Amino acid sequence: MSNNTKIKDLPKESRPREKLLVFGAQNLSDRELISIILGNGVKGKNLLTLSEEVLNQLDFLNYKINETLLMNITGLGRAKIAAIAAAIEFSRRILCPNSKKIKSSSDIYPYIQHFADRKQEIFVCASLNGANEIIAIRVVSIGLINKTLVHPREVFADPISDRAAAVIVCHNHPSGNLEASAEDMEITEKLRDAGNILGIPLLDHIIFSQTGYKSILSG
Repeated sequence: MSNNTKIKDLPKESRPREKLLVFGAQNLSDRELISIILGNGVKGKNLLTLSEEVLNQLDFLNYKINETLLMNITGLGRAKIAAIAAAIEFSRRILCPNSKKIKSSSDIYPYIQHFADRKQEIFVCASLNGANEIIAIRVVSIGLINKTLVHPREVFADPISDRAAAVIVCHNHPSGNLEASAEDMEITEKLRDAGNILGIPLLDHIIFSQTGYKSILSG
């Protein structure tokens, strides 16, 4: 799909709004959902391309609205930024994961699987309270996951502020391969050691894709 291809030029079943009405919002990608919020693209940049750029920036910002940075995206004005901010805040109020108890790896997957379609690896950390309920889920790093990007101080900074009792970390494999690499294992051990020192144990490290997930610590 080129930058000049318009939504109306797509087959009807591939247009985000029509797809949502037929198949339900849960069957749309994050990019398609953003495109519905934005409504239209701009000259020289179609709606889905603009939506991809917005989604990448929102991942980087951990879904906190920064008007200055978002305004750097060509085609994104204050009205569209306001629409995005309103949608995120409404979702937070209605669907906030607080009080959702995590009993196993399968319980965390629904809250992170929307990251699975990203073209880059995204490393996220879930802070849990003493009852294993979700306090917050945040993006720690974007890009090739390595021990430089995923340093314990970056992972545990917010959980310490949250007064978390434990954490679960997760990252996607864009290739779809759910097997842990040697570096994944090394990072897991470093985070587990750091968590034990801080008194915020690492309960699990989940590798996930669009087709499923695999736990490093529980198999």
